[in-house]
Amino acid sequence: MQKIVPCLCFDKEAEEAIKFYISIFNSAPNSAKNSMIVSIQRYPKEPLSIPIQGMEGKILTAIFELSGQRFMALDGGPLFKFTEATSFYVECADQEEVDYFWERLSAVPESERCGWLKDKNGLSWQIIPKRMGEMLSDNDETKAKRVMDAMLKMKKIVIEDLEKVYNG
Repeated sequence: MQKIVPCLCFDKEAEEAIKFYISIFNSAPNSAKNSMIVSIQRYPKEPLSIPIQGMEGKILTAIFELSGQRFMALDGGPLFKFTEATSFYVECADQEEVDYFWERLSAVPESERCGWLKDKNGLSWQIIPKRMGEMLSDNDETKAKRVMDAMLKMKKIVIEDLEKVYNG
């Protein structure tokens, strides 16, 4: 059982967002197809004790999984917005995976930097190849610094370009 579950608060589009993320993760290269909706509870038709207008039938709470990672989502109105202070890190096996997630999630080109992107819902993601971490943690500090300098100039991470500077 996963003890800590990130909760994503949407205005009124939680269900659309959940289905969007599940379709992306289930179709990803090397996907185990283990992304799914676990449960959904909806706002009732009768008014609640607190005034929330226009939420009838929207998601009160939903539990879903992306690649086995559990999340909660809800429609909470326009009060809360996502910021870059929170992001989801996706470790990619290769460039094919990096390209796949980048093409499907990136929706705000001006927010792209160093492997970070923002999707159409305003959620930030880090699409990072495993190989980059290996190069950055190399005991040869000169090699690692060259990789860091190259990465800082990138939007989407390109492994081949990092390998070139890594190998000098």
